[in-house]
Amino acid sequence: MTMTLEARNIGVKLGSNEVLHGVDFTARSGRVTAIVGPNGSGKTTLLRAMTGEVAHDGQVRINGADVASLHPWQLAAIRAVQPQSSSIAFPFTVLEIVRLGLSAGLSAAESSVPLKALASVGLAGFAGRMYQDLSGGEQQRVQLARVITQVWEPLVDGTPRWLILDEPVASLDIGHQFTVMDLARDYAARGGGVVAVMHDLNLTAMFADQVILMEGGQVAATGSPAEVLTDETLARTYGCPIPVNTTPPAEVPFLLPQARVTLSVQAG
Repeated sequence: MTMTLEARNIGVKLGSNEVLHGVDFTARSGRVTAIVGPNGSGKTTLLRAMTGEVAHDGQVRINGADVASLHPWQLAAIRAVQPQSSSIAFPFTVLEIVRLGLSAGLSAAESSVPLKALASVGLAGFAGRMYQDLSGGEQQRVQLARVITQVWEPLVDGTPRWLILDEPVASLDIGHQFTVMDLARDYAARGGGVVAVMHDLNLTAMFADQVILMEGGQVAATGSPAEVLTDETLARTYGCPIPVNTTPPAEVPFLLPQARVTLSVQAG
């Protein structure tokens, strides 16, 4: 069953500053929806409005229900949120952090889920380590494992659940970026919904089904990666030339994550 996460006419003011005005947004289950745009365009604020972290005008609906009408425990059962950063004030092991997802989700009886979640983000064997001793990228993946634990099964009785991720690959090396984006892609393929704020346009083009391009607190364009990520649209939004599908001069090396697909096909 395809369901949606919708925002209608969302407006947000932070002090006297109008950060979002009249934003409409629809993400569908079974798909990866990426929110992109320059710094200050309103990407994270939109995500925080949809998750109820900031006061806003307009309406947010998840799987047909008005978010404002749902209890926190009901929301926790159908959507999990990974913010840009998380501050832990007290010493916890990695497993203790990930197990927090069990208390918020529907998988509390499945004690093996946290270890499976850690393995899915490339952290098998890290359960007993202290969270504060990890690198920033490792801590980010621990938080993702916690979020995945909360909504481990993408479908429950035919109803999709949602991963809402704010810059999930921002501090990761390229190998672990692939790990995280493959995980998001798999979650959507199994029926769940994924909404992610992204900065890397290459990864967005490679993994997203739908792209929401933000500019100045509004939606500048929406559609498939091919429809949104064009020379004209990107140059106008980011304020600089961003040629699409154009190789640099011969003496300048460049890396294309999309080439991984070609290599996988050749290896197979």
